Amino acid sequence: METPKTTPKDFFLYVGAMITLYWSAGALIALLFTIIDTSFRDALNVYVDPYSGGIRFAIASLIVVFPVSLSLLRTVKKEAIRTPQKLSLPLRRWLYAFTIFITSIAMAGDIIALLNSFLGGELTTRFILKVVSVVVVAGIIFWFCLSEIRVRAGVPVRMRKEFLWGSPILVFAAIACGFAVMGSPTTIRSLRLDSQRVSNLQDIQWRIVNYWQQKGVLPAALEDLRDPISGFVIPLDPRTGEEYEFVKGKEQAFRLCATFEKADPVQGGGTTEVPRGPVKPVSVSSNENWYHESGSYCFDRNIDPEVYAVRPKNP
Repeated sequence: METPKTTPKDFFLYVGAMITLYWSAGALIALLFTIIDTSFRDALNVYVDPYSGGIRFAIASLIVVFPVSLSLLRTVKKEAIRTPQKLSLPLRRWLYAFTIFITSIAMAGDIIALLNSFLGGELTTRFILKVVSVVVVAGIIFWFCLSEIRVRAGVPVRMRKEFLWGSPILVFAAIACGFAVMGSPTTIRSLRLDSQRVSNLQDIQWRIVNYWQQKGVLPAALEDLRDPISGFVIPLDPRTGEEYEFVKGKEQAFRLCATFEKADPVQGGGTTEVPRGPVKPVSVSSNENWYHESGSYCFDRNIDPEVYAVRPKNP
């Protein structure tokens, strides 16, 4: 039988199907890894992305790319059913064989990397779940491509409904878990607004310290920090547009307050009632943090005059 020629349509269908399949598989594994890392936190990995950037990108990729991959694979199968001679296309055999090769190498590399992390002290639960994720995703692709490369003309061509219907269930479940871990877009927006509030309070804090160093006293109100020459304008709450609360305490102590929409995603807890008593003398020169609860929350600070000495005035 004469070997059929590869048409431009065949080329773009097969190449597009494989590229989107690789992208989808990578996004799915990345999503599963990030979900595992977020759900089973390890004290050795101190950084936690509060905005779930990895989850967001993986979900966006799967929502856009995965349906395209399934559509192209379905079209390829329909073309093969309609014209069985296309099963002998060299491009088809090469791409499926190459995918099997890449999948095997990637699976081996991922397992080696995961085993290396496990031997380096990573939690056993995280290690097992990640290995299972890699084996399941890579195994499904390996089985699909191996089944397809064995199909020849004269043999009934099936649509591989196990793959075309089973893989969307896996992807949908992973996306649902991603949203459960990440939260809704509204939650992410609230976290970003809270981050802006913390940034504003940090800016105000160091303006207060600078005011102290310049004049030897704390400002009576935030309005005293306004400086038209340097261009500093008192930052306002990004949602309400209201000023942050500033309370002047004894000597060099002061308090900054804001209303947060969510508890700190790293160490915060639930809403707590913030005391409105005297300002506590917590040194601004210490390793103070900005972790907060939801609702009204205050940060007590105290300027250490030995660290932030008053600058002598020029004669």
